[in-house]
Amino acid sequence: MASLNQCLASLARLSLVAPARPTVTPTLLKFLVPSATAPLVRRASGGGGMRKRPAKKKKTYKMFRSYDLSQIEQYSLCDAMRYLRAIEVGRPPASVKYDLAIKIKTHKNGPVLRNSIRLPFPVKTDTRIGVICPEDSPLMVEAQQLGAVAVGQESLFESIREGNIPFNKLICHVDSQEALKQANLGKILGPKGLMPNPKTKTITNDLKATVQELIGADEYRERGGVVRIAVGQLGFTPKMLSENIRALMSLVKTDISNADENHPKALDEVVLSSTNGPGFSLNGTFHSTDEKVKPEDLQSVM
Repeated sequence: MASLNQCLASLARLSLVAPARPTVTPTLLKFLVPSATAPLVRRASGGGGMRKRPAKKKKTYKMFRSYDLSQIEQYSLCDAMRYLRAIEVGRPPASVKYDLAIKIKTHKNGPVLRNSIRLPFPVKTDTRIGVICPEDSPLMVEAQQLGAVAVGQESLFESIREGNIPFNKLICHVDSQEALKQANLGKILGPKGLMPNPKTKTITNDLKATVQELIGADEYRERGGVVRIAVGQLGFTPKMLSENIRALMSLVKTDISNADENHPKALDEVVLSSTNGPGFSLNGTFHSTDEKVKPEDLQSVM
């Protein structure tokens, strides 16, 4: 009986004692709150405090990425045109453009390629030229006779500030070059690719020669290590498109060879696409790999 009473007393004491709290070890805390413990490490000296682990530096590349072309399927010009025409079937030939993307191995912080070209077969036919020249001068009369859609100096600057830009090409006579600098229109014209520049020969002392050069000419500029430009309309024949591509590649290769020695450039890949189609990496050949497909089968559909 005594032993029974002792057992009951012991059970009563145990029921009154609160259960001990479980010990939370660092390993257990890691599973319970992983985000709270992952970035924390103990200080190396004194205090026993905690500090954040420094973030891991993201790998950076000094040059734009390039890929192993041996692992990529490449196409002849006729094959690429054949597939793109199949994708664009039913669309007006004059409204769909062939675009060429020329990828270049180059430094990210290096100078960019920039030039203009008159393709053997012009792609754009809606060139509208604006001319910056002194007001009420013989140059203004000459520009109007050459077909410029907007002419003047201060009046043209004010029109541009108001957002009235009826032209898609802009040239400046050397007599108005200083006035153009003081007008501070770079933020408006620069993003549109309209800012006159000696490198693109849009600052000139010969309006007639420059206007004739710009009509049918196209500008290109390297962005992100790639030069992109329209090289044809959907209705172009393989021969027409081939001549345009050959002329463009010749000029781009010349630009590359003239690049700064401290920032060398090299041709990487050439990709042909269309307005609504994907890109096809070109292998530099012309004829189709399918012997049944002849260039004549891809003649103009205009």
